[in-house]
Amino acid sequence: MRSAAPEGGRRTSRPAVRTATALAAGALLLPLVSATGPAGAAEPAADSLQHAFAEAAARYHVPSSVLLGVSYLESRWDAHAGAPSVDGGYGPMHLTDARAAVARDAARHSEADDDPRGDAARPVAAGRRAAAPQPLPAELPARLRTLPRAAELTGIPAARLRTDPAANILGGAALLAAEQRALGAARDAGPAGWYAAVARYAGAGDASGGRAFADEVFATLRNGQERTTDAGQRVTLAAAPALRPDAAQAKRLASAIRQAVAPAARPECPASVACESVPAPYEEFGDGDYGNHDKADRPEDLKVDTIVIHDTEGSWETSLKLVQDPTYVSWHYTVRSSDGLIAQHVPTKDVAWQAGNWYINSHSVGIEHEGFLAAPDAWYTEAMYRSSARLVTYLSRKYGVPLDRQHILGHDNVPGTTTSTIPGMHTDPGPYWDWAHYFTLLGKPFAAERRAAGDVVVIRPDYATNEPPYTGCEKAGEPCAAHGSEAVRLRVAPRADAALVADVGLRPDGSPSTTDVNDLGARASTGQRFAFAGQQGDWTAIWYLGQRAWFENPAKHPTAFRTSGATVTPKAGRATIPVYGRAYPEKAAYPAGVPVQEVSPLPYQLHAGERYATGGSVLGDYFSAPGYDPATHAVVRGTDRYYVIQVGHRIGYVRAADVEVRRGGA
Repeated sequence: MRSAAPEGGRRTSRPAVRTATALAAGALLLPLVSATGPAGAAEPAADSLQHAFAEAAARYHVPSSVLLGVSYLESRWDAHAGAPSVDGGYGPMHLTDARAAVARDAARHSEADDDPRGDAARPVAAGRRAAAPQPLPAELPARLRTLPRAAELTGIPAARLRTDPAANILGGAALLAAEQRALGAARDAGPAGWYAAVARYAGAGDASGGRAFADEVFATLRNGQERTTDAGQRVTLAAAPALRPDAAQAKRLASAIRQAVAPAARPECPASVACESVPAPYEEFGDGDYGNHDKADRPEDLKVDTIVIHDTEGSWETSLKLVQDPTYVSWHYTVRSSDGLIAQHVPTKDVAWQAGNWYINSHSVGIEHEGFLAAPDAWYTEAMYRSSARLVTYLSRKYGVPLDRQHILGHDNVPGTTTSTIPGMHTDPGPYWDWAHYFTLLGKPFAAERRAAGDVVVIRPDYATNEPPYTGCEKAGEPCAAHGSEAVRLRVAPRADAALVADVGLRPDGSPSTTDVNDLGARASTGQRFAFAGQQGDWTAIWYLGQRAWFENPAKHPTAFRTSGATVTPKAGRATIPVYGRAYPEKAAYPAGVPVQEVSPLPYQLHAGERYATGGSVLGDYFSAPGYDPATHAVVRGTDRYYVIQVGHRIGYVRAADVEVRRGGA
């Protein structure tokens, strides 16, 4: 991961930021005066949030840089208009109030009931995949209830800590000061002397995750940061290149980690993250059944060429409990929200049951990100983004996975295996996962090139200011709160009032897609590459699901850029060609004893003259794993070659025999 550079343009205005004053009349609560004044007054100055950090630091005697650094690792200083994160954290300091957040939550990413194994030859029984996990454990861990503790320390009502950014910052400062006191450390020790308190801030209760979080905070302090927040506030953290943690505190924390970590198989993780092993079982049960993954020997028997990004529908504790159940399903890693701690469950050589598409499962690593809030507008912490990006970079280097959007997929980009499975496919992590920021952390930012023309369009709206209207975040049909998004919406004509394009896989009658937050039928995602199909004024067209699809792309505020790249088009003389959801081998490739898997086309067709961006080709194969004994497993390899294409919001496959490949302007 590259060190984070200053990034982010000015964002659209959010609810006003308030500033703190130094008035304390015999009460613990530091009164807050709204920066906006009476209703109708001017919006706050662009440095109001910076002053709020300074005033909270002075009130609780916390170094201002430490407070800023912790907040950046939690929220990048954003307030998110009072909405909670995926693990119930609020405001710039990510104060957690899980019970309140769950009470607010009403929607899930989708009503998906896909088979996470995705192999028609041996499907996972519906009873093992339909039940939604309980989002929270009966007894909440400390890391999920830091906001109530901040309310006790400050005297500020919990509701205000959730919605008022300046109050939220005071709560975070109070928590840090309390941790420093509990450690018996001097409050005037300077930033270096707050290392241990920072490690304890997230309330995770374990030294390993805390140290990783503190190390990221101190790296941020050394590098410095500045950006404009989601409320239009400009915040700056000056770099301190020579800063290092207090040596004695670092030594004690390292000792605590050595004592706490039980001997276990070393997880497959980069050295730069906190990682532990929480193995998923491989066990037989019931009448010939087993779970919860399949033994393999990747990459010797199957190439790993894809990484799938998910979010859980349970807390860290709940997710770890479920993945250790042999009757449940599996994934390779889970990333914790509060501090970025990673747990590995399935060795990457083995096949986890995670994506709902057996071909994708056979060739991918699945990473779940803690998120018990299923409301699609819940946000993700910076600590989680950074830790996840480090893990993906490590896996990319280990297996040679290209860092692009046809190989680093969201679960919402995984295709259905057959027509009947399309409606049940998952839609996480959703339109509020910041792919542009994620790929910047991966060291592969989506940057426009100098050339103005090209045959490939790369989707790249400004996340902060791109706010397409969505519905259904909290209640079906009701508008979602305005929110930055990584997606653009696609229409049948270059007009804002034109109908949204249709997805016949979701609506066989050809009716238009909708603005529902879980409806992917007319949506293109940041970093995805599509073939250019035309330009009219401020509108750009791409080829999408067998049709020309238009999106607004004004020159002054572009939402995409053009570049060169490889595309495929139906061979001459072919009016249409089929699209597939998996790259299975031809019938003749199957040996005796291995059931032939039907190569079933999806309902989408590519028409003569249309072009689709490709991420490369693969030879068809099928991993046959019919039972518990790995000796019964086999890999069927064919000679049919397929091209991976960006057919719609999800990827697809076309036979090489059906298409011509064109490169550049050819």
